Amino acid sequence: MRDLDLLRLERRVGQMLVPLAETPGASVGVARDGMLLLRRSAGLASLELHAPIGVPTTFRIASVSKQFTCAAILMLARDGLLRLDDGLGTHLPWLPPALGAVTLDQAMRNCGGLRDVLELARLGGADLATPVTEAELDALIARQEGLNFAPGTRFLYSNTGFRLLGQVVERVARQSLATFLERRIFGPLGMTRTRHTPDLSVPVPGLATGYLPDGAGGWRRAPHGFPLGGEGGLVSGVEDLALWARCLSLGTLQSELEGMIEETAPFANGAMNRYARGLEVENWRGLQTVSHGGLWPGYKTAFLRVPERRLTVLVITNNASLDPHHMALQVLDAALQGDPALRPPPPHVPAEGIAGTWLCAEAGLSLDIDADLLARMHGVPFTLIPGEDGRLVARRGAFPFHVAPPRDGVLEVEMDAGQMLRFRRAEAAPLPALDGDWHCAELGARWHIEGAALHAHGPLRNAGPWRLSALSPRHLRVHMPSVLFEGWADAVLAADGRSLVVNTARTRGLVFERR
Repeated sequence: MRDLDLLRLERRVGQMLVPLAETPGASVGVARDGMLLLRRSAGLASLELHAPIGVPTTFRIASVSKQFTCAAILMLARDGLLRLDDGLGTHLPWLPPALGAVTLDQAMRNCGGLRDVLELARLGGADLATPVTEAELDALIARQEGLNFAPGTRFLYSNTGFRLLGQVVERVARQSLATFLERRIFGPLGMTRTRHTPDLSVPVPGLATGYLPDGAGGWRRAPHGFPLGGEGGLVSGVEDLALWARCLSLGTLQSELEGMIEETAPFANGAMNRYARGLEVENWRGLQTVSHGGLWPGYKTAFLRVPERRLTVLVITNNASLDPHHMALQVLDAALQGDPALRPPPPHVPAEGIAGTWLCAEAGLSLDIDADLLARMHGVPFTLIPGEDGRLVARRGAFPFHVAPPRDGVLEVEMDAGQMLRFRRAEAAPLPALDGDWHCAELGARWHIEGAALHAHGPLRNAGPWRLSALSPRHLRVHMPSVLFEGWADAVLAADGRSLVVNTARTRGLVFERR
């Protein structure tokens, strides 16, 4: 990159960071050909101390940790201590049979069908701010008798798989995940500001405080109650993640690591799973990108590489109102300006008639889309942007979603593995008679319903009242407040009124029976 190109890039990034001067902020890094071309920060690591974000500042990088867990598994496979086609139960014999049969490789690729333990806890009344122990999370996993789908057939993001992979590392290596990562990755690469921190109550030097908007123009400290394992326990910063990206490009730990960690594989039906091993592989304006995002209360991260250009963009923030993935794409656009391989952005996609609430009765899923193309499934927000195939796509990592404008009152959405769902408009409907107790054996939870109010009594904690609404005589929404967003579960009432089948963003087919 010529000096004037670098100057232009620095100024573009500087303009992006100007609004963060007196708020929780962000760090941005751009690396290329083994050089850290740009490292800029703005905003405050601590509002209470008015301490600015600086070079030593670290952040919780949440799910960006997953690629390191996968790297540990790949290293142990190379050491001959495990095989990627081992079932999880080979190393974790306490798992129920259906979960134990999921292979290590399927868990790394989010195609094993494992229900997400964080959402299992939430359905039982424990949000991410609720104090929960490692043993309680494992007990929730051990209750599961079924899966979201047959292993290898579909994609659904699951923190459970990576939590279990971290435990496999510890069992096979006979040391903690923190020790393994430090000895095999962080130490050799000079990543001295990166560490695995399973207990969030332990102080970490240099760690920025995570903040959430308070709804009144101010901020509040983000609460944390859950322990973190192989699914998201790392603290790191821009410089250390740049060192890791360089390692992937140059193969400085083991020559085949980059190829294996970024290698995609098809589903059982032949459709390609774009989620590799702890990383997402996509095409962006004609170039292949390898990326992952991280989200934890008060923290967000974007890790984005363009391998064929040996280019890495990093955005990490302690400001929950920011969208680091969008910021990273803006930085990438500036860094690649003038690249002959870079195609123009996709043209505008007409979206008349797309706003509203939509229901796919067959799948038991509902969808909201605002006029400004902000969509929500189960309350999780994502922006719809033009895709290269003439449809709208989700600007949200690890979430396959392609939608065309509605035709004849039907909204066709392509999800994972080429699955096509047909949504139709939904309107508010009267609630059916639901009063009483509903039990879910796989959660060990009881829901008590009176009118439109639901109280959750789970194995970990109690919560409520949660509000109930209906989109049809049998399709309900269970509105569950969250520290991250206002979420909901979709629940389908059986024709005989005796059971509810509950679906969330990362769990499917949980059954609550009326008692």
